[in-house]
Amino acid sequence: MMNTLHIAITTHNLIRIFSLGFAGFALSMLITPIYTTVAYRYEWWKRQRTDAWAGGKATVYAKLHAAKHKRNIPTMAGLIFVIAIALVTLVGNLHRAETWLPLAGMLGAGAIGLFDDIMNIRSNGGGVAGMSARAKFMLHSLVVLIGGWWFFSKLDVTSIYLPWVHQWHIGIFVILLFWFVVMATANSVNITDGLDGLAGGLLTSSFAAYGIIAAAEHKVALAGFCVTVIGALLSYTWFNIYPARFLMGDVGSFALGTALGIVAMQTDAVYVLPIIGIVFVVETGSVITNRMSRKLRHGKKVFLSSPIHHHFEAIGWPETKVTMRFWILGQIAAVAGIIIFLLGRY
Repeated sequence: MMNTLHIAITTHNLIRIFSLGFAGFALSMLITPIYTTVAYRYEWWKRQRTDAWAGGKATVYAKLHAAKHKRNIPTMAGLIFVIAIALVTLVGNLHRAETWLPLAGMLGAGAIGLFDDIMNIRSNGGGVAGMSARAKFMLHSLVVLIGGWWFFSKLDVTSIYLPWVHQWHIGIFVILLFWFVVMATANSVNITDGLDGLAGGLLTSSFAAYGIIAAAEHKVALAGFCVTVIGALLSYTWFNIYPARFLMGDVGSFALGTALGIVAMQTDAVYVLPIIGIVFVVETGSVITNRMSRKLRHGKKVFLSSPIHHHFEAIGWPETKVTMRFWILGQIAAVAGIIIFLLGRY
């Protein structure tokens, strides 16, 4: 990686990048009615969970979303943008060093999420509606470790960039770092995907930030991949905002969470990921905090419900207000991450 950054990108490359984003949006829009017809015909309804993320029964969540779950909402809509992104990348943006890995990671994690969603659809609901957490973790870890091995052995990455330290050589341990970053990102996105439009809007901001970072590093194909994701997500979010027509499911959250973590590693800008994805970090932190509080304080919680977006609902914020304000925080964080990235490279 360069220790100093010289930002220059040609008009031709800009046209290519934005064309990929438009293609992602258009293809996603074309796939949406096909998915919608099939999902409603075969009743791909999302089953309501009864167990809380932080342990115990999700009584607050059930009370807040009782009305929503009286109407059937299909899940697995992540298939729409996963298919759209994959097709656009395979046809117009396949690059061994830049897009093979995020594409493969997205498809591998998406396949695990898809299997989990299918199990959820076929279940009768409840806290175990879907694949066990242990099985999902093991399968996802396998996919990510294979990606980490490719990152190390095929792309020959043995160091990471830190501001003012420059390249920190860690050798084969880059595989473990890759595993931690990607797993943490994917699970944080999955946890955050709990309100209509929330994850879609936050992921759009995060991929926009990394698209700019990739373009600044002259990684045109990787920037194009990020913009393809944005285009497909904008189409999905159009239908997912309150009241949602459908939900992305694990196939969507795991796929894009995994892809985001991989993009952060490939841009060598993983140090700004906690800033760009600060809402994801806080959401996950609220779950961990409540879980620890339950164990250490004899069942007492810090937040009324976790993830923290449900806490704000519980104190009286409408779902749309929580979503919109979290979007704004995500956008501010994305800009802050870009600024820190630029300062760190000069």
